[in-house]
Amino acid sequence: MKKIESAEESRKLLDKITFDLTRSIVKKDEMTRFWFFILIMFIGVGLWGWIIQIDKGLGVTGMRDYVSWGMYIANFVFFVAVSLIGFLLSSALHLLKIDWAKPVSRVAEQVAIAGVALAGLIIVMDMGRPDRFLNVFLHGRFASPIIWDVTVVTTYLVISVLLFYLPLIPDLALLRDRMGSEVPKWKMKIYTILALGWNGNAKQYKTVYHAMRILMLLIIPVGLSIHTVTSWLFAATLRSGWDTTILGPYFVAGAFVAGSAAVIILMYAYRIRYGLKDYFEDIHFDQMGKLLVFVSLVYLYFNINEFLVPGYKMKSAEGVHLTNLFSGSFSSMFWIVQIVGLVLPIILLLCKYFRKPLPIAIISVFVLVSAWFKRYLIVIPTMEHPFLPVQNVPENFQTYSPTSIEIMITLFSFFAALMIISVLAKLFPVITIWEYAEEKGIDKKYLSETPKN
Repeated sequence: MKKIESAEESRKLLDKITFDLTRSIVKKDEMTRFWFFILIMFIGVGLWGWIIQIDKGLGVTGMRDYVSWGMYIANFVFFVAVSLIGFLLSSALHLLKIDWAKPVSRVAEQVAIAGVALAGLIIVMDMGRPDRFLNVFLHGRFASPIIWDVTVVTTYLVISVLLFYLPLIPDLALLRDRMGSEVPKWKMKIYTILALGWNGNAKQYKTVYHAMRILMLLIIPVGLSIHTVTSWLFAATLRSGWDTTILGPYFVAGAFVAGSAAVIILMYAYRIRYGLKDYFEDIHFDQMGKLLVFVSLVYLYFNINEFLVPGYKMKSAEGVHLTNLFSGSFSSMFWIVQIVGLVLPIILLLCKYFRKPLPIAIISVFVLVSAWFKRYLIVIPTMEHPFLPVQNVPENFQTYSPTSIEIMITLFSFFAALMIISVLAKLFPVITIWEYAEEKGIDKKYLSETPKN
């Protein structure tokens, strides 16, 4: 990008960029208050449901001896999937020097932080004795995939937070120097503390670039591990539907689909809510649409593998599982997920019109909802078909149906994730100001200037 030679022009453009990209921070209206009220209400209801579950035990859920994993584990896999988009957009595309991904990277990190934080919390909520969670660290065995999963989830959360924070430091210093009268004092304190005394010299920028590159390289194996290890929790068993070697890449491909859809929805929400049409441009939605088509095609390939190979061999247990999915009690959900959540989006997004902001946002909603139900289909049908004969047990032990407590806690997880994203948007710019200014040709020295009143 060619640098802007005129100092006055640079300052005016920087002022406009700063004003636009801090709108999410300073904007206060009834819609914002109502939104946070809704979030708090649903979070409160979910926590109330969890208190009931802790008091009465997991018997208040639909999980029993045979279906011991239910909606919670499906939800866990979903949030782990959504979180993986941070690795793809903030790391892989950055390292490949794909410029259009830069304005989208902070949105991807918001989704990643919210997703992986809730994934960890859901595991605790799935425990009958959450007070014993510390035993995983104190007495964990290397042979258990659970200890691997806890380790990679925690590591991925730490790296995602750092990858969100490091490029934010120059923006924090800019907010510290420019936002004095527009934000409360407590926010200014946060900006001042987190800016770490940033003054914008060349050495500091070099340090940030170097640290970001290290984190981008680190998050690649960790990001791939988080979903590969999660898939091992399933694939390490002999159950029909899970007993396959493709679950690792299959989960990773599905994660990219769900995460891309979540980022597109959030981009559109920011674009409309905060008037960022000049920042989340049509080209960004077009490129995200192409990315979604690509990862969906990879995911479609793994879906075909998932069903074609066992369908060809048609072992007795696999036959029962596939029949249940294709024409049994789960068939309606299965075909809706495959057609509405995968096949139709691929076909529609091949057309340029459907890669425009509104159409692609609507399509992404269907993709994301279908992604959640896909995780439900991965977990529940397999759990309902144990190898041993089921006899002399109550009817409700043989099937699974989520209870109101499970639904309350599941809704809590969605609204808690939205709360994390909303708080991050109210505290920090949703697009990296200094990177965007640099892309527009503004010299870094203007970023460190204190504007004259």
